Amino acid sequence: MSISHSVWSLDGKKPLQAASLTDEKELELLLRDHIEILSKSWLVISNQVRTDAGKLIDILCIDHDGDMVVVELKKDLTPREVTAQVIDYAASVSKLTVEEIAQLYLSFSGNTETLNDAFQKKFGTALDESTVNQKVKMVIVAAKMDDGTERIIRFLRETYGVDINILFFHVFQSNGERLLSRSWFEEDIEDAAPADVKQKGPWNGEYYASFGEGEDSRSWEDARKYGFISAGGGSWYSKTLSLLSPGDRVWVNIPHTGYVGVGLVVEPVQQAKDTIFMIDNRAVKMEDLPLHGDYFYSADDPDNAEYVVKVQWIKTVPTSEAVKELGFFGNQNSVCRPTADRWSFTVDRLKKSWGLE
Repeated sequence: MSISHSVWSLDGKKPLQAASLTDEKELELLLRDHIEILSKSWLVISNQVRTDAGKLIDILCIDHDGDMVVVELKKDLTPREVTAQVIDYAASVSKLTVEEIAQLYLSFSGNTETLNDAFQKKFGTALDESTVNQKVKMVIVAAKMDDGTERIIRFLRETYGVDINILFFHVFQSNGERLLSRSWFEEDIEDAAPADVKQKGPWNGEYYASFGEGEDSRSWEDARKYGFISAGGGSWYSKTLSLLSPGDRVWVNIPHTGYVGVGLVVEPVQQAKDTIFMIDNRAVKMEDLPLHGDYFYSADDPDNAEYVVKVQWIKTVPTSEAVKELGFFGNQNSVCRPTADRWSFTVDRLKKSWGLE
């Protein structure tokens, strides 16, 4: 089912004329310089990246989770050839070390900016090296694709949870100006409901939470004292908090510090300005509490506001006693349901460290 796309002028009451790019290099440079056309949560690492086999990846990116993204333009290959090629590229990228990825970006920036600095500037959070390149996503950019290739890609996505997708683009012309439209073949696997994608392995029922503590930001001391976790500063930071429901057990990790607590969810997610705590049998608004962190920086902007999930703690420790071991699970999603083997290892080790059954 190849996607057919047309754009109509509401004023002229007629479809816009189809146009074309000068060449595919124009598209590559456009996406390299404006990767937000594909996704606002990607940072370009480099373009024309050489693989082990000596071939060149059109564009290589990293996303806000530290996962790598291979972007390949269809060019003159047949659709099935380009599908095999992008998978081969992903296999090569999966072997890159953090140091190699950092060097690629440094060269791409002309030795003017480090990957850590660019990541901090782009996403407002430090790059957690332990999460880098745990997974490789694949995107094929094409004007059209044959039905057979679409069936293959849908099979890989739906049966095995392979993060491969097609970005269809079309160029139109209006009043002497070229316009680019784009549409995804399938919903982003990360944005799909958990039940829509088969898990890589059994989920142990334990939730992971990343608590981004920092200066002039949220404070673990607040969260520990009043019973909550929180996230904000953008919808893709806060939206995963909605995975949590009352009764769910969540293990909390502070990036670069370690695990600091585990507890049971008390209430569903809500905006910080609407959150109320019971203090000495009195209902107190969160904004009236003597807090160390800032949770009301964008109270009037729901997309960028801070969101809170209230938690009844089973065990917490101060940051000075955080537990961090080689092989522990880490992820920059505010909340996730990990299926990696090291998640079970992490939970088992934390239970022993904290004397929990």
